[in-house]
This record gives sequence, C-alpha cells and structure tokens, in this order.
Amino acid sequence: MRTPLAAFTVVAALSAALGAAAAATPAPPGSYLYIGWPNDGQVVSSGKPIRVWFGLRNMSVAPKGVKFPNTGHHHLLVDTDAPGPGVEIPNDRKHLHFGAGETETTLELPPGKHTLQLVMGDDQHFTFAPSVQSKKITITVK
Repeated sequence: MRTPLAAFTVVAALSAALGAAAAATPAPPGSYLYIGWPNDGQVVSSGKPIRVWFGLRNMSVAPKGVKFPNTGHHHLLVDTDAPGPGVEIPNDRKHLHFGAGETETTLELPPGKHTLQLVMGDDQHFTFAPSVQSKKITITVK
C-alpha cells in the first residue's frame, strides 16, 4: 500500500528531474566540439605527458561563472561516458574541468587503451541541451 508520503516523494522526484531538464542551457545551433589532438587510434609513448588539444566551432569559451549566450567551458572525460543533457558534470579523476577557459591540457595516463571525450559545460558545469560533446576517441599508451 502506498502512503501519501511515498506518493509525494515520487512526485517531488519527477518534478525535480523535469525541472532540471527544462532549465538546461540551450545548445547553440551548429555547435561542434572535437579533439584536435591526439587522433582516434593514436599510439602515444608512456613516460611523458600527452598533449590534448580541444577544438570548438560556433560557440565561445569563457571561464566558469561567466554567463554569455552561446558560451561554455571544456570538460575532458577519461575512460567514462558522457552525461546526458542538462546534467551537472562531476568533478573527479574521470571528469576533468577546465573552468578557467583552457583549450588544451597535458595528461599522464598509464599504459593501455584509454578513451577521451570532450563535453561543454555552461557557466555552472551543467551540460547543454542537446549536449555539446565530441566523438569519443580511443588512444593507446605504450
């Protein structure tokens, strides 16, 4: 038997989820995010930092907290999947934030296969709707 409290909890959770999706920052038309380097399938040497270059078209980059139309900042995902639209991007070893407006970085990864993907976040680290994300690439560190 459902209690009024349980029904309220379900309604509140659904309302919050719908509200978050509705509040997502709209993605600029024609926005295109990509990893300029390394290339998909690239083999890189271990023991030295791997340079990752971020590419973006039809959108601008600004630091976290700076809110302008059609503007966001980069997040590099390492060995994980991209979050959906209107979702706050986690901040951990698999979700690297570039809230100062950086357009490249260097990584040190252990030997093996790794996936890399970029996702744009708005001024508060939320994904756009639809999500502005690059193709996921795979590199091998030897």
